[in-house]
Amino acid sequence: MEPPLIRDWPGPLDVGGLAADSVEQARRAVERVAGLRGIDAEVGTSAALIVGAFDAIGHLRIDGRPAPGWAPLSGFVEAADGWVRLHGNFPHHAEAIRASLQVGGPEELAAAVSRLPAAQVEERVQAVGGIATVVRSPAQWEQHPHHRATCDVPWHRVLPGAERRVLGAAQDVPLQGVRVLDLTRVIAGPVCSQLLGCLGSEVLRIDPPHCPELLEHHLSTGMGKRSAQLDLGKHLDVLHEHLLPGADVVLLGYRPGSLDRFGLAPAGLAQRFPHLVIGSLSAWGEHGPWGSTAGFDSIVQAATGIASVCGGEDGRPGALPVQALDHSSGYLLAARVIDLLADARGGRVHVNLLGAARELLRRAVPERADGDALREDDTAQAGNAIDAGAGGAGPDSGGAGPATVDLDTPHGRVRTVPVPLTLDGAPISGPIAEYGTARPHWDGGASGAVPPSVTG
Repeated sequence: MEPPLIRDWPGPLDVGGLAADSVEQARRAVERVAGLRGIDAEVGTSAALIVGAFDAIGHLRIDGRPAPGWAPLSGFVEAADGWVRLHGNFPHHAEAIRASLQVGGPEELAAAVSRLPAAQVEERVQAVGGIATVVRSPAQWEQHPHHRATCDVPWHRVLPGAERRVLGAAQDVPLQGVRVLDLTRVIAGPVCSQLLGCLGSEVLRIDPPHCPELLEHHLSTGMGKRSAQLDLGKHLDVLHEHLLPGADVVLLGYRPGSLDRFGLAPAGLAQRFPHLVIGSLSAWGEHGPWGSTAGFDSIVQAATGIASVCGGEDGRPGALPVQALDHSSGYLLAARVIDLLADARGGRVHVNLLGAARELLRRAVPERADGDALREDDTAQAGNAIDAGAGGAGPDSGGAGPATVDLDTPHGRVRTVPVPLTLDGAPISGPIAEYGTARPHWDGGASGAVPPSVTG
């Protein structure tokens, strides 16, 4: 099966191709594991499902209300010699921006940044744990020390490990009986674990009580999971004596090195639990000057030249129509994890958003049926295909919006989109549990035991 051709997103880069190819990788992996487990079902996808899934946050409705947009201190800000992009959606990142630049709200931020070189803004914010980058052109990024240190690092890397149990016959769902411990946040990792959960895995997501996930992210990527809060500093025994021994898959999505003190360094984890399939997700890769630096899709876009390429004639930087680096990396991670499960091997899968950015920048704009390239000036003809925050019909969708699913959840009536795969033509979705209230144990207890109820 060839990946579907997606024309819905105008712009200078082939976002549709990147999206379709990553979902196709996941589709093939699911098709393979389903066949190995005796499930006679056609695994499919479609352009409409992919377009909807890649803008899940834009289509999310909570009791009829759209998800909140960018926080006041997030976005592009003009500096004395260029532009910077800041990310302040999480409270601690917003506080880092305020503290490092001595500002309060957006107006003070704009005034302060306008007086500073962009590189100095980046340095100040990053020095206190905030998220900021200079908006660079592709050529400027190629001169950056981190690019030079990581230019040969692939988008994804698989390190097969020891033999593990063979997945036996299953009924109805391809990943029945697979346990996934989800230690990821925001979009890419949760997209991966949501797909695994909707395909039958038992997914347990763990978050720290002191830094909860944004509710809109939980609701837009939370189908098919249970959600628990656990302070690993106080309850490390729950992790190592109950959760890890009983897991089949562990997904890690925090800043590289930040979880090492809890025994969650990928290499060490693989040595202690060789049966595990370990998915390790990072923004910038795991070495180089920014190897231990946090990052988000929008920040990687700005640093690597995507924002510059997508910018307007007035010099203001732009952005991709969806968080394509996150979503494509999430589906690629899911594909490689499922491959190892199908191979009955433990091992590690390393995926980074920087690799997705490089892949996208290498892709030519696809041609339309009339032979002309689909470029940014086609936006009007595309009819605002997927309006961030609103949703809509794309030019190839026949006027119909994306498929949606309405779910009653503890957080209200939620309208979201299914994952971008089908089984025998039927869309795949799952329930959304209440955030942070599940007990941190496997159904029936890992290794035959049920740990105590701990969340703080």
